[in-house]
Amino acid sequence: MPEDGGVNDSTEPTGRIVLVRHGETEWSLSGQHTGTTDLPLTERGEEQARQLRAVLDPADFGLVLSSPLRRAQHTAELAGFTDVTIEPDLTEWDYGAYEGRTTADISAELGRQWDLWNDGVPAGDTPGESAADVRRRADVVLARAREALPQGDVILFAHGHMLRAIAIAWVSLPPESGTIFALSTSTLSELGFEHGRPAIRKWNAPIAH
Repeated sequence: MPEDGGVNDSTEPTGRIVLVRHGETEWSLSGQHTGTTDLPLTERGEEQARQLRAVLDPADFGLVLSSPLRRAQHTAELAGFTDVTIEPDLTEWDYGAYEGRTTADISAELGRQWDLWNDGVPAGDTPGESAADVRRRADVVLARAREALPQGDVILFAHGHMLRAIAIAWVSLPPESGTIFALSTSTLSELGFEHGRPAIRKWNAPIAH
């Protein structure tokens, strides 16, 4: 104990949050934006998810969260995770009128390069979301993950843009910074700490080909 009688707490935050983007779907293959549309995995996507068993052990995680969309839930199931908690705030970005469309198609219509993170989306059958809207949901997920980290690692099964939003929120970058991150289907990323500070420890690491 220090001479002043206080408690010498030199412990630093530890633990990791593993991010898993779901396996391939028909629209991820074609480049169509897939937000609230509840598409299944392709056969290749299912095989990608099964290969996660070789690199992930469910026993390593104290909290397992999944988006409610079936492409994420099925990825978790095929990866061997049976004790999964559904987290609505892990749902993919609501693309509004741009649901099901490609970046190339949208850019051609606008006559300029369209960027989701900075330009956002117009309302369609659903209201759509801005980068700030998605950031608010990412903050909710991270608050839940931080609360669980002292008891064990956390794993999130979700979607390309939602997981990017979580990563940039973790390291306190502006919401629009997601435009600089690439995240492929069936990949692993890891958030953790470096010298006690939030850090991105691994990004877009493939687990299947």
